[in-house]
Amino acid sequence: MSEHEQDGQEREFDRRWADDAEHKEPSARARMLAARWKHNPPGPVPFRPDPDHRSSGRRSRSSWISTAVVFGCVAAVIVLLGYINFRAP
Repeated sequence: MSEHEQDGQEREFDRRWADDAEHKEPSARARMLAARWKHNPPGPVPFRPDPDHRSSGRRSRSSWISTAVVFGCVAAVIVLLGYINFRAP
């Protein structure tokens, strides 16, 4: 067996040994946050904001306007390309 193959097998063994360890040390960031939160725990944060925070109807109107603008631009480009191809000999 060559030295390169032996090194590869030793690394694979080390990787399996580390993955199968019962206790894994937390990362530096996890240790830092645990120390910070020990004295000052974070408050609850909702996954999604309450629907009351959204202004009534205004957001949906602006999304319709932006959608119409995008479709209008696409239609203008299609018409312009068609006109250019129609005028070309």
